[in-house]
Amino acid sequence: MAAKTRRYSARDMAVLVIGLGVAIVVNVGVIWGPALASIGLSGTDWSGIGPIEWVGGQNYHDLAAEYPPFWSAVRNNVLWLGFLALVATPFGLFCAVLLDRRLRLSRFYQSALYMPVVLSLAVVGFIAQLVYSSDYGVLNSVTGLSVDWLGDSSVNIWVVMVAAAWRHVGYVMVIYLAGLKAVDPALKEAAAIDGASERQAFFRVVFPTLRPVNVIVLVITVIEALRAFDIVYAINRGRNGLELLSVLVTENIVGEASRIGFGSAIAVILLAISVGFIATYLSQMFREER
Repeated sequence: MAAKTRRYSARDMAVLVIGLGVAIVVNVGVIWGPALASIGLSGTDWSGIGPIEWVGGQNYHDLAAEYPPFWSAVRNNVLWLGFLALVATPFGLFCAVLLDRRLRLSRFYQSALYMPVVLSLAVVGFIAQLVYSSDYGVLNSVTGLSVDWLGDSSVNIWVVMVAAAWRHVGYVMVIYLAGLKAVDPALKEAAAIDGASERQAFFRVVFPTLRPVNVIVLVITVIEALRAFDIVYAINRGRNGLELLSVLVTENIVGEASRIGFGSAIAVILLAISVGFIATYLSQMFREER
């Protein structure tokens, strides 16, 4: 018997077209449109006013050869990514493992660790000023030191990364905690019966089952490291040792220089790096579905 084909009414079709149409228009207008425009503008010399002059790859050459803040920003972004991936993320996993054991007051600890996540990075930047300021900072007042934590270009990037990690740890903790709750308890029981210690059971049984969560956390960590902007801009506008690629994009596009083509080239580099990790995440998700 042939399956009956459902016919949509005119009202259903109108709702479907409007719903998809709005989503497509917003997606193209807010995401793909600006992205494609940035790619096109990255090969031009345009100040936002007057004719657009095509220069090809000159902007990328100037970035690498004649723009010192670019390499400082690349170094800081790499440090940012490494610190979040190798320090903050493992610590978030460690907190999730502890909370998964249902410790006493675990709800309180979970709320306390997650609280920074609800704060924007700009607010975290203002809090960092209260902690690290050389004049009125809590850190110098408590320790009796007189270090210019935010003004010294050899130190400020590290203390700011600590402040950013404070927020990142709570985010990672919640994601891993959800993943740990989904692990079949029978796996842990089987490992215990086989004589495995808690550490062996975690690294050889539990952690491998968290592979999809690990991919998600990796992508989130990369995106957080690349789009970091608010916290350094709130502290000193991303200068004097706190240069980041996202700050350079803003300075060149909406700053006094108004070098839209040059700033778009930096934005394209950020886009290319992000797309690489996002493509890895999507391929992993499609592989899991198959």
